[in-house]
Amino acid sequence: MLRRILTAAAGVALAAITFTAPPASATPAYADTASSLAAPRNITVSGGGEYSSYVPQAIEIWNSHVPNIRMSQVPSGGNIRITVGSGGGSRATIGHGSGTIYLDRVQINQGYSPLRVVAHEMGHSLGLRDNYNGSCTILMSGGSAGTACRNPNPSAAEANWVNQSFARGFHAESGKDSPIEWSDDSWPAPVRALATVS
Repeated sequence: MLRRILTAAAGVALAAITFTAPPASATPAYADTASSLAAPRNITVSGGGEYSSYVPQAIEIWNSHVPNIRMSQVPSGGNIRITVGSGGGSRATIGHGSGTIYLDRVQINQGYSPLRVVAHEMGHSLGLRDNYNGSCTILMSGGSAGTACRNPNPSAAEANWVNQSFARGFHAESGKDSPIEWSDDSWPAPVRALATVS
């Protein structure tokens, strides 16, 4: 009988040990762990004026090509803010998932694809620079590809570069935490840039 009582007591104690979990420790949302390094960076985009209907399409393009980021549209105060004006050329700050995009309705109304322009400028806010080579398959060729070019997708090389730059999620590569300059980005491309196209 005593053995039965001791066995039962030991079983209860063992159950208590088995089901008692240690207190949860507070871990920062982006701790430097293997799992957080693989987490995509969440980037919000706001604005767009009369071109705002192109914003979710451009976001989906980048999300589908770059696994290390997850962009979404918000009503205001996004990491990337899009404004619209007339004159001065479409342009964007070169950033690491943040910055300002300026869409020039005068240039877009010359016949350039609004979706390509928005996706191109988002490319700048993700860190890409212009590549005025005239190729429609290169998103960052911008206006040098002409008004007939409707391709809004980054090339595999462009997408890979952005994906690699966000490989550490919120732990940005050195020098890419914030916008660093305004891009010389004009639609169409500046004459000096077109002169270098072979």
